[in-house]
Amino acid sequence: MIMNRFFRKYLWRLIALMLTVLAVILPTHLSSSLSIPSTIAGVQAAKWGNNVTISYTDQAFRYVSNGIPNHKRLAEYAVPQRGGMDDPRSTARALSDPTIAQNYDFTIPLQPVKSDTLTPTNLGAIGVMISGAPLFNPYEGDNQTVAVLDNFTVKSANGQDVPFLDSCNGHPTPMGVYHYHGLPECITQTVDVEGEASHIIGVALDGFPIYGDLALNGSKISVDQLDACNGVTSATPEFPQGIYHYVLPDIRDANSSIGCFTGKVSRSMSNFIQQHRMPPKP
Repeated sequence: MIMNRFFRKYLWRLIALMLTVLAVILPTHLSSSLSIPSTIAGVQAAKWGNNVTISYTDQAFRYVSNGIPNHKRLAEYAVPQRGGMDDPRSTARALSDPTIAQNYDFTIPLQPVKSDTLTPTNLGAIGVMISGAPLFNPYEGDNQTVAVLDNFTVKSANGQDVPFLDSCNGHPTPMGVYHYHGLPECITQTVDVEGEASHIIGVALDGFPIYGDLALNGSKISVDQLDACNGVTSATPEFPQGIYHYVLPDIRDANSSIGCFTGKVSRSMSNFIQQHRMPPKP
């Protein structure tokens, strides 16, 4: 009886000690294994245009812009008709730049989470850029024509060649929404130094940052180094410890822009995308 009481006494002490140790170790282990690096350092370091307003909450940042880029545009563009739902070559005509102000108000997560499945990017805004204008996926309104594949021209009224895309791989829709389909060199030229790493130029709507195509050592990043969504995990100037981010390679095919989201897109953002996506081809 005495011996049993002795063992019970020290058994409970041992259990109490083990629970104390677990209480210290387990939360630390869980927090380190489940923690997601915040992108706030990169968002704060980005050189947002004076036409962009950025504000923060605990878990997200708010991007407000009029959508008119803070760089030069062409006086005229080859603009498809019928809302851009056809092959642009078949209906495009030279028009004075139709770009008009938008009311962009995006709330984007600061702690993006990778999804178990990839989400195809929609027609319409898929990311926000430091210039104040959005990034679109590689395709035109017919969801087939790769915008950067063939930058054709049409004749203006005075016989001048008017291009479909400008030197920034951007152009306005027939409704006046200016956007990019690929690497916007007029943006990278303002934040990058030749032979050095690309700096952050935007953030996708799933929260992962967007960069140009120069690695940390200044070498060109090839498509072969990227995943199916044009993403890669590596160090960048804003994230020296490494982070998953999207890359816009200097290329003339369907890999020119982000073809799918790697991260989870919130329900509110998904609803926003559905409401603002371009209509499908009739």
